[in-house]
This record gives sequence, C-alpha cells and structure tokens, in this order.
Amino acid sequence: MKLSVVIVSLALMLSACANHTAGVSASSTGEVRVDNNSFAREVAVEQVKVRTQSDLLQGSALIKSQVSTDLRLQYKFTWYDVGGFTIEDEGNSWKSVKLHGMQQIQVASVAPNANATRFEVYVRKAFSN
Repeated sequence: MKLSVVIVSLALMLSACANHTAGVSASSTGEVRVDNNSFAREVAVEQVKVRTQSDLLQGSALIKSQVSTDLRLQYKFTWYDVGGFTIEDEGNSWKSVKLHGMQQIQVASVAPNANATRFEVYVRKAFSN
C-alpha cells in the first residue's frame, strides 16, 4: 500500500515538471494557429510582415504581452519553399526573450536562401529546468 502511494506521488510530481511547449504561431500567409488557449490569452503575435532584402526574404512579427507580469518566451522562425518543405530547419534555433508587463517587441529573421517563399514564427513559454 505504501509503495503504491509513493509511486503515484512520484508520478504526479514528475508530470508537474514536464515541459509544455505548445504556443502560438503566425505565418506570412496570414494563418494563425493557437496550440495553447491559456497562453494565447497572455501573448499575441501580430503585424507579420515580409519583404525582400538582396534576393532574400526578411520576415518580422510583433510579439505582445497581454498581461501585467513578466513573461519568459522563446520564438523561432521556420522558412518554407514553394512546395511547403522546410528550409535548413536544423540551423534555426529557439531564441529567448523576456517581456515585461504589457511590453511588445518586434522580432525578425532573414531566409537562409533564395528558395524561401514564406515563413512561420512560433512563440512559446520558456521553462527553465
């Protein structure tokens, strides 16, 4: 009996420490995807823009805090070719940013090569271990 209580307690503690990476994404084609509704009430991704810089696409987005507390976030740009395949996705890492209450920040990225036709920016909450 005691062993089963210890095992259940341990399982509950470990599941509470799991990383929750669901967030919000917005694409240069105007699509918005919300994977975590409670996070979407805290953060918005708006003003997604794209332009050409020396034959490469440059994308930007505005990440806005909608709460009065500080938020530790991560964001990542993913670039796609005309067929919808990712371009050099392994080279794009998550970038960290801290937003203070109601703060907003513009983030930007340049396509890795001229084959890029669109992008998606994904924002998630950062959890430290």
